[in-house]
Amino acid sequence: MADGDALLLSLFASALSHRRFGDQELRLLDAALSAGADVPALLHTRSSARQLLRESAAQAFSVPDLGTTTRLSIAGFFARAFALAGDVESCLAMRYEALLLREAKYSDDLHLQVSNEEWLTFAKDCLDNGFYTIASKAFANALAPIDPSRLGYLDSTNSILKKDKINDISGLQNLAKSLSALRSVQTQSAQYMKRKASEVNEMCNLHLEKEKLPGISMFRLGIKTRNIQKLHRSRERNLEEV
Repeated sequence: MADGDALLLSLFASALSHRRFGDQELRLLDAALSAGADVPALLHTRSSARQLLRESAAQAFSVPDLGTTTRLSIAGFFARAFALAGDVESCLAMRYEALLLREAKYSDDLHLQVSNEEWLTFAKDCLDNGFYTIASKAFANALAPIDPSRLGYLDSTNSILKKDKINDISGLQNLAKSLSALRSVQTQSAQYMKRKASEVNEMCNLHLEKEKLPGISMFRLGIKTRNIQKLHRSRERNLEEV
């Protein structure tokens, strides 16, 4: 990390340690992330910033007796900071925290209550970035304010639009559920194959220690071990593509 990058990031860290979470601090972070002399320097600064932000966020929320307004402000700040640093997972986590806080505290406040559009936007972002379980929950929250039983009170045009919207959101929610279930199955399969490959290797080593196997047995055992290892690698590639 260049001296300029380090200085700016150090100033940003100092601001966080003094619990200053405002636009000025975000501008300081943006400057630090943009000050690298080359691509490796930029990547190193970005990595350092992500680690700093994760540690600082944990510390910021660990203070006892934080009020809802303060927690919302902190979550909003770190959501923007993580977005600048390119930490998608942490950014979504902060946004989710803020949405849940508002849902719990301000459900009757017309200005602060979470709209179904906000839940829908968040759900789509989670779906696009592979966080399928959270996406499914967010789609459910997006559907909650749309009460199908009241569609009859709307005029025909609005009623059709509402029904189409419900169908669209429900379709996305089902997609998120399917992808979440698929990932779970593939993870379990990969773990099973890894365990079986380990067992075969142990069995092979045990046999070799006890006695020298005939050539045909060694050959068959080798084929079995190789096939399990190939299947394990194939499962891992499939997981990476999901």
